This record gives sequence, C-alpha cells and structure tokens, in this order.
Amino acid sequence: MARLTDPITILKGIGPTTAKRFAALNIYTLGDLICHFPRGYEDRTKLLPIETMEVDVPACFKAMVMNTPRTAHIRKGLDLTRVQVADHTARLTLTFFNNKFAAEQLQYGREYIFYGTLTGDFVGYNMTNPVFEALDSQPVTTRRVLPIYPLTAGLSNAAMLKAVRQALSICDTPAEIIPESVRREFGILDAQRAYYAIHEPANMAEAELAKKRLIFEEFFVFSAGLSLMRASRAEKKTTPYKNLNLSSFVDALPFSLTGAQNRAIHEIVSDFASGAPMNRLVQGDVGSGKTMVAAAAAYLAIQNGHQAALMAPTEILAEQHHHSLSKLLTPLGIRTALLTGSMTPKQKGAVRTALENGEIDLAIGTHALLSDATQFADLGLVIADEQHRFGVAQRAKLSAKGSDPHLLVMSATPIPRTLALLMYGDLEVSIIDELPPGRKAVDSFLVNESYRARINAFIRKQVQEGHQCFVVCPAVEENEDLGIKAATVWAETLQKTVFPDLRILLIHGQMKGAEKEATMAAFARGEADVLVATTVIEVGVDVPNATLMVIEDADRFGLSQLHQLRGRVGRGGHQSYCILTSHNRNPETLARLKALCKTTDGFKIAEEDLKMRGPGDFFGARQSGLPTFRVANLSMDLQTLKDAQAASARWIDTEGTADTPEAIALRQRIGTLFQRAEGTMN
Repeated sequence: MARLTDPITILKGIGPTTAKRFAALNIYTLGDLICHFPRGYEDRTKLLPIETMEVDVPACFKAMVMNTPRTAHIRKGLDLTRVQVADHTARLTLTFFNNKFAAEQLQYGREYIFYGTLTGDFVGYNMTNPVFEALDSQPVTTRRVLPIYPLTAGLSNAAMLKAVRQALSICDTPAEIIPESVRREFGILDAQRAYYAIHEPANMAEAELAKKRLIFEEFFVFSAGLSLMRASRAEKKTTPYKNLNLSSFVDALPFSLTGAQNRAIHEIVSDFASGAPMNRLVQGDVGSGKTMVAAAAAYLAIQNGHQAALMAPTEILAEQHHHSLSKLLTPLGIRTALLTGSMTPKQKGAVRTALENGEIDLAIGTHALLSDATQFADLGLVIADEQHRFGVAQRAKLSAKGSDPHLLVMSATPIPRTLALLMYGDLEVSIIDELPPGRKAVDSFLVNESYRARINAFIRKQVQEGHQCFVVCPAVEENEDLGIKAATVWAETLQKTVFPDLRILLIHGQMKGAEKEATMAAFARGEADVLVATTVIEVGVDVPNATLMVIEDADRFGLSQLHQLRGRVGRGGHQSYCILTSHNRNPETLARLKALCKTTDGFKIAEEDLKMRGPGDFFGARQSGLPTFRVANLSMDLQTLKDAQAASARWIDTEGTADTPEAIALRQRIGTLFQRAEGTMN
C-alpha cells in the first residue's frame, strides 16, 4: 500500500508537467489529492427518454446509433463528426468536434449511454460533444453521481477523477480522528466510508452523508485545536499585577468612559490579576473607543514595572496613535516612543537602544517592532491594532520579545459571534457595543446615477463649509467589461471637468507604501478637499474634518466593508453623511444596501452580511492565520459547527491527552492544520 505522504507522481499518467498543474491546486501528495473534495455533483443516474429532455438542461439517456458516423474535414484543425441516434421516443443528431474517438467507437446498431445538453428549436434538436459509454462498460462519466472538482488550467475533471480513483485504490484514507461515541451521537460516517463516498457516492444521499462527516471533521479539528491552545496557555503562569488602580488615568481623560469601555477595562484588570497571561480581543465598532481601553491596559502594565508595545498596520495609524497616546500619557510620567520603517537608521537605533535599556515605557510602531533588532528590557503587554491585518505568527513574534507577556488585540471590524468563535477562538472576547456620548450617527442614502448633479453639488457645499470629502471607487483602473468606476479615471474626471477649482488627491492599492502614506497624511493635514480612493482607506487615519463619504458602485462591496468605509467620516463634531451610488436594479442587492442605510450598528450589519454573502467574501481578503475550510460553509453549517464545538470541548476534557490511535491522529491533524495556516500553532 502507498502512503498518504507519497508524491502524486507515483500515479500512472502524472509526470512532472501534470504534477505542476496539480501543484497549482496545492496538491503534492496522495493525501492532498484524497482531501481535494468535489465542489458539487451531477446526478447522472437517471436515464430520460429523448422526447422528455429539456433544452439547455444536461441529461443522461440511452440511445441506439442509427447510422455510421461521418467525419468532414472543415478546415485545418477542424474536423466535424455527425451521427444520428434514437430511442423509442425520438431521434437526435449528435455533433462532435475534433473527436476521433467518437468516430471510431460509435458503431451502427449498438446502444450507448450518452450525457449532454440538448440545443435547438422546433426545426430540429441537436447535441454537441456529449460524453458516452457502452452499456457493458464500467460507469465512469454516466449512470453515476459524478463529482465536479475545483480545477486549474490544463487539468480536466476527468483527469482529476482518474487520479483520485487511483489514489483511493492504492492508499489508505486519512486516519479516524472522531471518537465512535461522537459519531454515534451525531450520525457521522466513519472516516474510511466518508472519504470514499465523497469521491465515489452511490447516490446523492450518500454524498450528503459524506459531506456532513467532513464538515463536522473540519470544525471538530479546528475547535479541538483552539481548545488545546487555550489549555496550553492556562498552564502558563505569570506574576499577578498588584497595582491595579486606574484613578490617575481616568482623571486625566478629557471625557468620561462609556459603560462598555469600563466593562472591557474591568475584564482586562481581572486578567492582569489572574496570574496567567491575558489573551483578549477587544472588538468594537468604528469610533467606539477601543484605543482608550488599550491605553488603560498599557498604563496598568507600566505601573507594574513592565513595558508595553502597540503595533499598528500602517505608519500613519501608528503616528496617530503615538500623537494621541503620548499627549495623554506623558503628563502621567509615561515615556512613549514611535518606531516605524521610514525613520532614519539613526532614529530607529536611538529608539531601540532606549527600549532595550528600559528608558521607554510604551513603544508604538508598525512591523518595525517585529524586527530582530528591536529588543525590550521587560515587555509585559503586546497590543495589536486592527487584528485582521496581522496573523497569528506576527503577534506571536512580538510576544516572543517578552516572557509570556499579556496580549490584547483590537478589531474595528464587527464580526458575528459565530464567525468570531472561529477567527478568534483562542482569545477571550470583550465587546464594546456603545458609542461615546455626543457622537453623531452618519446619515446614509442610496441613490442612482440620476442624482449625479445633486451629489456633485453636495460635495461642493461640504467643501465650501470648510470640510473634506472621500470618494471611493471599486476599481483602480478602467474596465469596460465591468462598467464600474475606476479611481484613476474618476479622479481625473473630477479634477478636470467637475471640480477644476478644488484640490483633489488620489490613493489606491497599486501605489507604493510610502506614496500612500504621504497622500493620506496630506489629506489628514487638510491639504486637499477631496480624496478619491479605493478600499485602502477602509482602515486608516482619523480625519475629523471629513464629513462626506461617497461610495461609487456600492453594490460591488460587502455590507461590512461599506460600514467600515462609512466609519471614515463622522469622527469630528460635525454632522456627516454617506452616499451610496448604484445602478444595480436587483431587488436583493437594493434590499442589502437599504439595510445599511437603516442602521449604524456594525454587529447587526455584520450578521446580515454573513447571511447574505457568506464568510468567503466577508473580509474581502482571507483572514490571515485562519485555516482554510475545504468543505464547511459557515453561513450554511452553523448547527454542525455548534455540535462539533460541543463535542471537541468534551473530548479535550476526557481524552485530550490520551494515547489512543484516534487521539494521537487528531493531535497530529491539529498540528498540520495550524502549521498550514501560518507556520505555527502559537
């Protein structure tokens, strides 16, 4: 027997060239191949009479060849073969292009099973390039439930099917990892039957049972992995903080903390006093005051003799944090410093020396904090802002600069609790679901192109009142096929034709990092009236003077992304507005966009977005550090997720450290899963 770790090149028909095509799908070993699951199925088990077949609907039928196939050479590189077939209900003409096999195999007077799509009208019906098999042959492409696989250029479904069938015939399936008691409780197939049935189902019902098993397995492995990570951390010990008095910090604030902020701070204080390293996510809507919660945590860490580090995804955001936090904390005797990649070597060297000597209490920076050259005297707290921009490995690398420091991560992307369980299941979660008093809701409107003159007039009005505006486009460059606004073209149109007297800047993802930072900083300083952008501004700098957000072709964005973009305005004391434009008339699309206009509650919007779009599109780009689910779909399989989480929690309590074959195999699978996700489990 072959092993799951053997390369796919041991299979017949897979040489170096074909192996490269499989590699494009991340298939290198027999195990990878067996775990490359179908994206769907075609039920080809039912044979229809020709008379009952519908145009443009694929179908299987049995028919007799009524004449000898005739091939005509049309031109160089194009041969056309025609043959007539019939059953007891009707006659049909089949046409094959460049198909020598069909011309040779179809014999007059013999019956075959065909599968194809009927075309034509009352004048006559035809079928082009159907697949076919002899009645006495083994079902391969007809008379069966056919798996349809994710493919890549140069790799056909038939080739994938052949390779998977070979692998299953010479190799054991992945080991059983789900305890028998759990399989019985939830009606789960055993591993061997499920892995065969997902590729070779006897019927659609068996395919569904196999899929259910594999969905459960994915959630079970992931949930068990997170539980093991939590259990591992629970064993770590750290010196409890003794000084947990925040009165000086609170007195220094120019405003009162909200109830939600106080609740989050209280949870952090409890973590500091517990004697175990904190691992907490502070999740809050745009403008909910997460930074002040982080500042309180940093204050306590420093009061207890440790250093703190805050990592932001962009230099301008790091500079913004440094400006606001140093203004607050310096009067309290806390020494802060900024560390970013664009600083001169001399500047970075000075900050790093001071950090290593313990002369800086709070370091605020970008990925420069991760550099091997950056060392701390006593790093006690790591804060990661905009967590979804950082992966597990990055925050682990920063944490490794201290001795089991406390970890606080922040996210301004509201996440439905179900999705948060998977994305941040290794963290405790604090939710700030309350905006500071006096913060005005952004008025939102959905309009079509007929409102263009009014939109332009409103932009001019905001600028005349001394404010600034964002205009967001879904594309960077023009694409006639898509028919959507491109930032480069629209910025030029606005500057030359619509607002020649206004100052307009452009920012998009194809610009170099330094250029983007400089453009955003210039806008923040008030050096432009209108910033035309792509979604690069989704997470970015505070511009309190910006009061209008216009989002072109809003139907091209997810609700959560639209909500994040809307959060770029309304950050000052002035009433702010968000205008969504769309020429899409689809009722579901319009309902989705109108839902955004009706609420500013990011958590409600996130739930709706997950329901409508599914998790694959939820963030636009895949969450760094989140393992890929091959079969599971969070928006469809929530009950299975809950069942798997409950079962895995019980497994951790009863068998997590057992030496049974299932427990050993599960721990190995967990390790592989998290290594694939980001190269580390910690």
